Amino acid sequence: MVIRQGGEEDIPVLLALLDGAVEWLVAHGREGQWGTEPWSARPKAVERVRELARTGTPWIAEIDGVPAGTITLRQQSQDYVPPADEPEVFIHLLVTDRRHAGRGVGAALLAHAVAETRRLGIGLLRVDCYAGSGGRLVDYYRSNGFEPVQPFTVGDWPGQLLAQRV
Repeated sequence: MVIRQGGEEDIPVLLALLDGAVEWLVAHGREGQWGTEPWSARPKAVERVRELARTGTPWIAEIDGVPAGTITLRQQSQDYVPPADEPEVFIHLLVTDRRHAGRGVGAALLAHAVAETRRLGIGLLRVDCYAGSGGRLVDYYRSNGFEPVQPFTVGDWPGQLLAQRV
């Protein structure tokens, strides 16, 4: 696995990975996380991906040259998350291609986020995630060194803010 820095030219890759995740979630009855429509079919979602690619740093994990996952890092949280009272790196849109499940793609991208945060001399790495579906995603982040900070809701979407000191 190789993790390379991406950019705006990778927006189609990011959208394809997100579309694949929605398809997998829907097939497993977990449409509460990202809905049922592909990201690429929703103009606001496409604009969000473009904005994150412009203002953050997308990273692409590739296995044998094929995109297997992505994470975008930015020194700014989501609008619906209270800002930290210190410099931070915030994880946006961690997604892996389920065809590579069990190969550690997500964990490798999270470890890369920790390394990048340290490289920048920043001591706080945060992420927010969907807290529904029995907290599976919260548990995943906990297994990768994050601690829950506070729950929140956006409309009827239950979320959890997590943080890790690096």
